[in-house]
Amino acid sequence: MPTSNLWNAPDLVPSIEYADLPRAVEWFELVFGFHERRDARLTWPGGGMTWIEAGSALFNITAADDAGAKTGNDSSSVVSGVKMKVYVDNVDQHFARAKAEGATIISELLDGFWGGRIYRALDREGHQWEISQRGRDLAADRWELPPGLTRGVPK
Repeated sequence: MPTSNLWNAPDLVPSIEYADLPRAVEWFELVFGFHERRDARLTWPGGGMTWIEAGSALFNITAADDAGAKTGNDSSSVVSGVKMKVYVDNVDQHFARAKAEGATIISELLDGFWGGRIYRALDREGHQWEISQRGRDLAADRWELPPGLTRGVPK
């Protein structure tokens, strides 16, 4: 069977709900440089969904009939347990773009004990995003842990 007839997706496709789907898509494309699978966007009265490509990753965003009632239009009212991590080829460039486009930066660029380089930002509805440099994370046995932090499952 030709693979061009199949939906190309990774093994995990998380989904996040937004009150305003078109504005969320616009934000992801402008601020983070992600791309919508435009031909796959679905809409219906009071709602919709689409898929966003972030490098080789994919996530789904939806706008449900009652999304506005849950989150309102003010991102400060959102309480979300969802945090998304995305690997990019050049985190410094990505950070500069996001900052220039007005992203709410909650953690400036930093180098972590695990070897990674990251920054954190909130999207326009208050969901947290961690943007990480691809190819820098070290194997767990090479981490340089700060005092008080332990690795592995306690026995």
